[in-house]
Amino acid sequence: MEVEIVHGPGSAAARLSLGPREAVTAEAGSMIAMHGHINMTTTTHKKSSGGILKAAKRLLAGESFFLNHYETHGTGGDVWVAATLMGDMMTYDLQGGETLIVQSGSFTACEHDVDIDLGWQGFKSLLSGESVFWLRMSGQGKVVLSSYGAIYPVQVDGSYIVDSGHIVAFNETLDFDITKAGKSWVSSFLGGEGLVCKFKGKGTVWVQSHNPSSFGGALGPMLRPR
Repeated sequence: MEVEIVHGPGSAAARLSLGPREAVTAEAGSMIAMHGHINMTTTTHKKSSGGILKAAKRLLAGESFFLNHYETHGTGGDVWVAATLMGDMMTYDLQGGETLIVQSGSFTACEHDVDIDLGWQGFKSLLSGESVFWLRMSGQGKVVLSSYGAIYPVQVDGSYIVDSGHIVAFNETLDFDITKAGKSWVSSFLGGEGLVCKFKGKGTVWVQSHNPSSFGGALGPMLRPR
């Protein structure tokens, strides 16, 4: 599968070009368009092996219950996908034995040999205001992720602090703790930062320029009740 990302970082979309007899798995509702000869099936997990338990676990992580699978036969074709919120997209090429931790809502699509499971990040994630369940992407193949706003990598070698609402994904080689942003709890909360994630180790954190929760909090009071 070849991936071309266009119109980033503000309104990115991804063209997934499949060769003959290739398949791709995508988040339900992410498809924009596709060639007419591509076959689409929907299951609760991988094609031909749907699992209710894994689908229920994805719901805990904030993802959809169902996954869509697009497959070509004798002729290749394109599938166009995009995220719900306006922003950027990225491609990550998973190698065998490698695991990528993905924040809720950032998964868009992956090749068929990539496994999607639930990762327990502990109650420290709950304290940060985020889900205690994040997605674990493992296996081998390309993963397509999305963000709210621009997306860019931060190389960590030692320690690095990232606001929890700006995390898209990170290498499993990194550990993190929930801590205060400033020198004191008072300055952290008065400064609007509150709790943040302090990553330790060596690896990459991909961050997004905007925070969906902050945007929702700012927009909510302006919405008229029905």
